[in-house]
Amino acid sequence: MSDQLAAHLEFFAELGVEGLRREPAWRMRRTPDPALSPAAAAVESAPVPLVTRGPDGDLLLALKTEIGPDCTRCKLHTLGRRQVVFGVGSPTADLMFVGEAPGADEDVQGEPFVGKAGQLLTKIIEAIGLRRDEVYIANVIKCRPPGNRNPEPDEVAECQPFLFRQIDAVRPKVIVALGKFAAQCLLKSETPITRLRGREVFYRDAVLIPTFHPAYLLRNPSSKREVWEDMKRVRALLDGAPTRATSTVV
Repeated sequence: MSDQLAAHLEFFAELGVEGLRREPAWRMRRTPDPALSPAAAAVESAPVPLVTRGPDGDLLLALKTEIGPDCTRCKLHTLGRRQVVFGVGSPTADLMFVGEAPGADEDVQGEPFVGKAGQLLTKIIEAIGLRRDEVYIANVIKCRPPGNRNPEPDEVAECQPFLFRQIDAVRPKVIVALGKFAAQCLLKSETPITRLRGREVFYRDAVLIPTFHPAYLLRNPSSKREVWEDMKRVRALLDGAPTRATSTVV
């Protein structure tokens, strides 16, 4: 057994995972409506080519181009950021993760969640039978705040609309808000993350589930089991379980 596999199994054991499912059905992207005809169901369940997602073709690429590699819309471009960190993953993902803002590693590599917290997020994704490239990962803010401080209101005001457009382009079934800032920002709430996690909310044609940030889990390993409960719920929703959401955020 390789060291990498052993580390993965050790992590899954910490989460309370009793086993991994490898059936092809667990990796299917979409479940066709049983009311559809066989032909329509085949179309519904087939992967959607990126160029057919809308009249503008590659919506995410167009948005990335619109933002530009040297965005100057807020003051962060004057405060030491190296580059815009747009987002990464499948443009047709059923599952989307939203974090706060890029950190030092992300600012260097230009990709969200690539540091230690990102490595932990990758393991969490794998624990529910998916690969990192099968989900979509983005942040509320696309540039690193100095010293990894929380984004400020004027920075959020400039950048959050781009996140909304990413969500609308990808059209995920489930959105996981990672950590206090992302959850409070998306839900327009000041409720602590300890009270937000476990909830389900209708959000931009998806179900939003707040949970702890991977960086928090690195400091508080005992909370991994709570995140695992959240991720099992995410997996169930992806598999077609009815949501418990009773409210909508617009």
